[in-house]
This record gives sequence, structure tokens and C-alpha cells, in this order.
Amino acid sequence: MKVESLSGFDGLEAAGWNALVAGSSLPSVFLSWQWQTAWARAFLAGRALGLLAVSEDSGALVGLLPLYEEAAGPLMRLVGGVDVSDYLDLIAPAGREEEIWGALLEHRAAAAGEWDLHGIRAASPTLALLPALAPPYGLGARIEREERCPVLALPPTWEAYLARLSGKDRHELRRKMRRLEAELPGTKTRSLAGPDGWDGAMTEFLRLHRLSRAGKARFMDETMEGFFRDALRALAEAGWARLWFLDSDGAPIAAFLCLEYGGTVGLYNSGFDPTRARLAPGIVLLGHVIRDAIERGIAVFDFLRGEEPYKYAFGPAPTDLFQVRVAP
Repeated sequence: MKVESLSGFDGLEAAGWNALVAGSSLPSVFLSWQWQTAWARAFLAGRALGLLAVSEDSGALVGLLPLYEEAAGPLMRLVGGVDVSDYLDLIAPAGREEEIWGALLEHRAAAAGEWDLHGIRAASPTLALLPALAPPYGLGARIEREERCPVLALPPTWEAYLARLSGKDRHELRRKMRRLEAELPGTKTRSLAGPDGWDGAMTEFLRLHRLSRAGKARFMDETMEGFFRDALRALAEAGWARLWFLDSDGAPIAAFLCLEYGGTVGLYNSGFDPTRARLAPGIVLLGHVIRDAIERGIAVFDFLRGEEPYKYAFGPAPTDLFQVRVAP
């Protein structure tokens, strides 16, 4: 196998890249061509891309490890960034991770610095392979738990889902839904899942996102907004993003940005009108979003990073994320 370090995405194709992602053990929209290239455009100014491409002797691309150099160097991190990408990893065909990691470690042994691999899911082959494969190359792999993501396996019907909730959580969800409808009659949900009208809907979402909390307003600066608009529009064009709104009197009072990929709906970000906070419009809208996923036959609803208490009221189980440091 041949390992080549690329300083850019030139020479690679979106279709081939995404085919590798789709055939991996744990496909993720955060590893897609659309997401990775948008992140690099937004955040890599002045920093070097060190994208490791693994090819067979025939020239066929079989593996990708998208890395970039931290300004402090020599430290290489996964393209995607901790702040905005929930799941990252090696991109390789399922079942071939061991040989591809072996080729990458042999390449790494001749270089300087460390690899910081974050957002690695508990089920990833990376966690089992790297500690075993690294020592012959004079390297070590240190694994630490990074965070948890609440993940919900969805039953076939809404009623079956409600029956699985605790009595308290089921009662609270129904109570909040009834209360909002009683005080704001005619409230409706709507969603957008394609490029038509996406830019205007993103403007609505970003307004509510910034309104909902001061920390979110600081997070959504000009650079971050540019990234959101660029990356999410590309995902919407591929059919991998959906915006949800809860409208009252024709104006949105809550919104969710969801990522839909590989049979999973991921709850990526949110916003709401704080003047309506006592009616819990976000909780009500989330109930509708989960019900829609069930009715469309989606198998998994992923709340993504963070263990906010409201997530666990919907019945998910915690799953671990890990950081792996590879160094001499």
C-alpha cells in the first residue's frame, strides 16, 4: 500500500470520497466530502492540511485520514474540529481497517509530532486496533473518554415509543404539548429538506439560535455562520440535512437543525424564542421531530454531543466518545 500526504483536496473526487464513507464501519455525515471541505474552507486559514490518502498498488483509493496541523505544531488533528463535528475517524472500508491503519502507522513512524484523534465512537475498530498496532512502529496510543452522546433506538410506532418512557417523562411531554396548544392554538410544525428555500430558512434558524442564549450568540460569529451556511446547504443538496420549525401566528418560535444520514436522524443544533420559554416550545417541537422520524421508519435518533437533562427525558442511552493520542 502507498500512503501520500496531500496539502489539499485537489485530485480527490466527492463521489469516491463519499463512497468510502458509506462503506465504512461507522458512516458519519461529519466525514462526508461536503462537511470536511466546508470545514477546511472556513477554519484552516494559515494552517497546513496533511490529508493522508492510502492507495493500493493498483492506484485505487482505499483509505483517508484527514488531518491538519495545529498552529502550535507539531500536532496533527482530525479535520472537522472538536467544536462542530461530533463523530470523526479513519475513513476506510469495513473490515480493512487493520491493514490501512498499519500502513498509516508505518508512514507516521518516519514523521515527527503527534496525532490527536477525537470524536471516536465506542464501537469504532480504531479503539481496539491502534493500541495493538502502534508499538512495533515505536509509537503508543493513549485512549481517554472525551464525552457522551445520548442515542435513542426508535420503535416502530409513536405509541410504542411513549410506552417506553417513564411515567413522569411521558406525562410531562403530553402536558407540555397540550399546554402549548391551549395557549397558542393553531401552532404548526413545518420542515424543509432540500435546497429550495434553504438559505431563507437558515436565516430564520440562525435568528432563533442567537436569541435563545447568550452563549449561542457568541458561538455563532461571522466565521461560524459562514461555515453553517456553506456546509449545511451542501448537505441539504445531498438530502442529508433538514430544518424544523414550530410556528405560531406565522412566525417560528422554535427550530431544530437535524442531520439525516445512514438511517439516523441527528439533533445537531437548536434555537427558540425566549419570550415563549415558559411554554417549552423546543420540547414540544422535539416531540414532533421524534414522532416524524418514527413514522418515516428511521431506526435511530441521535442527540449527538452533550448530556443536557432535557435529552434524557426522551429516553436515550448514553454512548461514549473517545480521544486517541498517537505519539512516540
